[in-house]
Amino acid sequence: MSPRTGGCLCGAVRYTVSGPLRDVVVCHCVECRRWAGGAWPATAAHREHVAVSGEDALRWERSPASATSARRATCAVCGASLFWEAPGRPTVSIGVGTLDDARDLELAAHIYVDDAQAWEQPTGAPAFPRGYPETAPPPAWH
Repeated sequence: MSPRTGGCLCGAVRYTVSGPLRDVVVCHCVECRRWAGGAWPATAAHREHVAVSGEDALRWERSPASATSARRATCAVCGASLFWEAPGRPTVSIGVGTLDDARDLELAAHIYVDDAQAWEQPTGAPAFPRGYPETAPPPAWH
């Protein structure tokens, strides 16, 4: 498996993922919309497979209304929405648009669709009113 690379808009933060990526889950929650300017499509990787250069340009902030005590990382220079993580989870979510090439990833699901805007209604994949249910089949990893 070839490493995947990505980064922010200005290049101050770059990252490499040396392991598999999860298919895309689009989050429509209020926090993601306010943070990213719309629903946030994200993949995920195991933390130990993600190496970041330019960490001094990463700005981590607590996600104020998160039920999971999550935090989010943006580039302190250009403001790109890069990462989301929750304590205790073995993975970190990565803004799929920040990958240099994500064409092989598939759309797995939409979550928090109860918060979706009228002009941003989910299509093309299962949609869940709140988070990803434990009873739903897990997204694929590539």
